Amino acid sequence: MKKLGLCCLVIFSILSCKSPEARRPISVKSGSYIDESVARNIKLYENEKSRFQDIMDADTNQDYLTSQNGFWYTFNTKVESDSIPKPDFGDVVNFDYNVKTINGDVVYTYAETKPDTYIMDKQELFTGLREGLKLMKAGETATFLFPSAIAYGYYGDQNKITTNTPLICKVTIHSIIEN
Repeated sequence: MKKLGLCCLVIFSILSCKSPEARRPISVKSGSYIDESVARNIKLYENEKSRFQDIMDADTNQDYLTSQNGFWYTFNTKVESDSIPKPDFGDVVNFDYNVKTINGDVVYTYAETKPDTYIMDKQELFTGLREGLKLMKAGETATFLFPSAIAYGYYGDQNKITTNTPLICKVTIHSIIEN
């Protein structure tokens, strides 16, 4: 009987020394949702880019430039003087603008946006407009074509601008007060 007990004890101790196994997840995510989202956003951007290209091709009086931030713009009024600076971090910019959809429907008029005072990169402003202001000088007026991703994106502005809406903004900078 002692031999049986000793034998059971040895077998039990050998089996109990097994290393722990990692628990496997209950559900496995393949990443296909992210891949689908990326494909959907690329298709959306290409569609918006094509529509903007049609607008730029139709407007033969203006030369449109491509920004490194992913939008297009043209100067309606250009200041050629090199002595007038562009706004920099912390500068106070007084400007006004209007907002239209890609179809030309007015979303916000100049009166609704009012002359706005903005402290560069220290206040909230949608990405496209914030980057567009950095390209301008006081006294200039520019028209910007913003894809939805750098306008108000997926969420819109929770008011008049809906989800994934590309925008056209005409912006005039009245003054820049350097920091």
